[in-house]
Amino acid sequence: MSNSTLKTYYIITYGCQMNEHDSENLAGMLENNGWIPAENEEEAQLIIMNTCSVRENADNRFYGTLGQFKKRKTEDPDFILCVTGCMPQQEKVQREIREHFGWVDILFGTQTLREFPQLLEARLRTGKKQISILADNPVLPKEEGAKRMHKHKAFVNITYGCNNFCTYCIVPYTRGREKSRSLESVVQEVRELASEGVVEISLLGQNVNSFRDGEGNTFPDLLRALDGIPGIERIRFMTSNPKDLSEELIACFRDLSHLCRHIHLPVQSGSSRILKRMNRRYDRERYLDVVRRLREACPDIAITTDIIVGFPGETEEDFLETVSLVREVRYDAAFTFIYSPREGTPAATFPDQIPEDVKHDRLNRLNEAVNEGAYAHNKALEGLTLPVLVDGKSRRDDRFYQGRTDGFKLVNFKADRDYTGEIVPVHLTECKTFSLNGEVEA
Repeated sequence: MSNSTLKTYYIITYGCQMNEHDSENLAGMLENNGWIPAENEEEAQLIIMNTCSVRENADNRFYGTLGQFKKRKTEDPDFILCVTGCMPQQEKVQREIREHFGWVDILFGTQTLREFPQLLEARLRTGKKQISILADNPVLPKEEGAKRMHKHKAFVNITYGCNNFCTYCIVPYTRGREKSRSLESVVQEVRELASEGVVEISLLGQNVNSFRDGEGNTFPDLLRALDGIPGIERIRFMTSNPKDLSEELIACFRDLSHLCRHIHLPVQSGSSRILKRMNRRYDRERYLDVVRRLREACPDIAITTDIIVGFPGETEEDFLETVSLVREVRYDAAFTFIYSPREGTPAATFPDQIPEDVKHDRLNRLNEAVNEGAYAHNKALEGLTLPVLVDGKSRRDDRFYQGRTDGFKLVNFKADRDYTGEIVPVHLTECKTFSLNGEVEA
């Protein structure tokens, strides 16, 4: 990169954990070249907007924020604005930015993330805009040099892209076809993380269950290899597609000592008819059978999920099937969404779109059912003492620290010292729908 005096950066991240980890990698690239993080957007001389295409509200927030930077660019020509993530992978977004947001300096995609240092150097050296969206020969990015958000836990990508082509989802079009890293490279990365003090890893992929490297190693093989790495106390992963959840993976929850007793298992709908329209490749009965087998192997497993309401063609009967499934499974938590058409996906062209008022009504009723189960699970934990990995001060009240149980329950507690990064026993004293309060046991 150039020896320019522009040396402070700030990254705005939208979307999922994979985007968060991409931002960690971008931060690492910048800091390896002499840049330092700014406290806020106003102090940054370079800003990267790492975008998400999954939900329409993320698109709207992105364009709103992008528009606000026009004045900044006018007042300070040396200010550098970069846009990356899933949105630039769409031709309509590229066109929109070129035509209406001319103050963007660097536009690059998920496939060209590793080109960012060269793109920035070229922008600083020539003063010209830089655009790189598609790689000529896409390869797996190198997982090294990331600026981790935490010292005690870390994201680890194991697959990139997706082959599932659910009819509502833009991801296969923005992140490309699925590729798996080698088991050996993941194990090596995790060993290095453990040597740096990381105690919890979260394995990431659009569908981690379908991990298979060039040697034929499967996802359960990878979990078993990671379970024995000294220093790693907790192993998490997301996201799992129910269609690929094998008996070998279920057995891992029974057999492995460091695999957290929590699984995020998106269902999306409780109606087999809607699941078929979504191209999910499982039905209601198969999903419930997977849940049954998981709980047989690991009775205390926490199960969370994703659910979409208002998918095209969803009838009231279809919706009530979703509510009944939620009440049958009794999820520990659920991310619930109103269906949002994504241009370029099959579902966006379906003729039987659902009115917005119907979607919102169904979302409210669904959330009531989800919250009943979440509260019941948390209530059952009152009075117990569970190990909690402490992440730091509570975001809402700095008098409290917060952390997660093995089952991913959020716990808030007061402490007489900083326990960040430690696993401590916390006596759970008060249940709430989305969290628990407790006290550190001496």
